[in-house]
Amino acid sequence: MKLFEASPTFFAFLLGHILAMEVLAWLIIYLLGPGWVPSTLTALVLAISQSQSWCLQHDLGHTSVFRKSRWNHVAQQFVMGQLKGFSAHWWNFRHFQHHAKPNVFHKDPDVTVAPVFLLGESSIEYGRKKRRYLPYNHQHLYFFLIGPPLLTLVNFEVENLAYMLVCMQWTDLLWAASFYSRFFLSYIPFYGVPGALLLFVAVRVLESHWFVWITQMNHIPKEIGHEKHRDWASSQLAATCNVEPSLFIDWFSGHLNFQIEHHLFPTMPRHNYHRVAPLVKALCAKHGLSYDVKPFLTALADIVGSLKKSGNVWLEAYLHQ
Repeated sequence: MKLFEASPTFFAFLLGHILAMEVLAWLIIYLLGPGWVPSTLTALVLAISQSQSWCLQHDLGHTSVFRKSRWNHVAQQFVMGQLKGFSAHWWNFRHFQHHAKPNVFHKDPDVTVAPVFLLGESSIEYGRKKRRYLPYNHQHLYFFLIGPPLLTLVNFEVENLAYMLVCMQWTDLLWAASFYSRFFLSYIPFYGVPGALLLFVAVRVLESHWFVWITQMNHIPKEIGHEKHRDWASSQLAATCNVEPSLFIDWFSGHLNFQIEHHLFPTMPRHNYHRVAPLVKALCAKHGLSYDVKPFLTALADIVGSLKKSGNVWLEAYLHQ
């Protein structure tokens, strides 16, 4: 069915609209000045550009754009380094672990977030062992303060820099430096150093909200725990769910709303997910496997609901064991 053949036009458009947004953001300030309204518009445009860059580098990291792996990795270094200021090797190191063992403690870094947040089986363990580093029964509330706002700005920035230095990824470090040089040379003439730093923080916080909600709506509400030693396909299905597609949601989420198909076929170009989805759904029905699809807003609300449920489980175990 040629489902693993990438469309050059599709990915050229993705890169083109990212670059166009980067230029547009600068032109807004150049033409309208660094007032509050132009600055807010610029921060929003840059945040969208950064979010779409996450998606494109994700495609390249999965070698789903070019026929040769080398081309994908070189292009990923450009997108991740020059357009985002992060290390492609750092991303692949943590993301491949996630794909190998999704939602498995100590094997998937995306869910190994204790003691800040308790997910799945960790709630019972912490409760029984009387561990109370934070008020976990309120984690669904403090999630809004330290989850979406700070993941990219604080956690990713520190982890990314540490990885490049410890693992001596000097090429990635140079790519990241080129991003910061371009960003600050572009905006310091309008804002000065403090203003340019404030703009950078605003963009990182906005894109961080996008990253947390979009990437976790497919995973946190699903089963999270220790290794169950399932077969590979079943383990992927147990840890993922889909979000109802639309032209906007497909674009906005980078097709991560087809999370089931992405985890079963990680090297498949994402523009083909909608074609393989009916086949996956039929196969799941044939073998009695769950194929979970939910509306977008429901998927977002389920993140908070899952955190609240885990916090209540912790509190019950903490008080009664």
